[in-house]
Amino acid sequence: MPEIEFLDLFYSVYLLIFLALAVVLSAIKILREYERGVIFTLGRFWKVKGPGLIIVIPIIQSMVRVDLRTMVMDVPEQDVISRDNVSVRVNAVVYYRVIDPQRAIIAVEDFKWAVSQLAQTTLRSVLGQHQLDEMLAERERLNDDIRTILDSQTDAWGIKVSNVELKHVDLDQSMVRAIAKEAEAERLRRAKVISAQGEAQAADKIMEAARVLHELPEAMQIRYLTALHDMAGERTSTIVFPLPIDLIGSLSGTAGASSSPSSSSGDNDISGNS
Repeated sequence: MPEIEFLDLFYSVYLLIFLALAVVLSAIKILREYERGVIFTLGRFWKVKGPGLIIVIPIIQSMVRVDLRTMVMDVPEQDVISRDNVSVRVNAVVYYRVIDPQRAIIAVEDFKWAVSQLAQTTLRSVLGQHQLDEMLAERERLNDDIRTILDSQTDAWGIKVSNVELKHVDLDQSMVRAIAKEAEAERLRRAKVISAQGEAQAADKIMEAARVLHELPEAMQIRYLTALHDMAGERTSTIVFPLPIDLIGSLSGTAGASSSPSSSSGDNDISGNS
């Protein structure tokens, strides 16, 4: 009987030691460099601890781990109607991090779910105020607008939204065809404008060249000789020599002047003989 009582006492002490060791081990918590522990004592907030080794009294205290690293959240696709009544599907990526673990745990029930829901509603609200062309061409400005609104709303939760990026703006096939037709029409318009501008510039240059040739006859002769040189260099059997009207006029004037004195001298001779 004494031996049985001794064994019972030994097992009891051993059990107590085991339970005490288990309690001590359960009270030891290790937090990484990017983690913080929000400690509650009997349900009331006490303090934020970490990183490193901390002690949490079992039953009396409880701890909630909070990750301080930047988190990446994929916002699900949202159906958005733009200001010009075009239906599109848009999704985005939100980058955020916890800067105040106490408010992130106490101020909101689940800050990850809350940020996700707020990002979805903000995405629809902001993009619905812009036209489709702005969604496609001004993504940087839209990203900044969404980030500013999210950051101001989540500041009360101890969360900092660092960046928002629109990933895809998906259109239905009818809108894709309409945009393609619009782009083609825009390219044709630009081509016609460029052609008209080229013709206007060419006309100005031709008028300027004509003015120079009119004011400087020597320039006209140089242009005439250049044209003869270019035609002589071509391998053709027939060469047409252009004859300027001014040259014909000068030759006619020279011929008339040479014939007038001879006729007048003949008249004088006849009159003298008579």
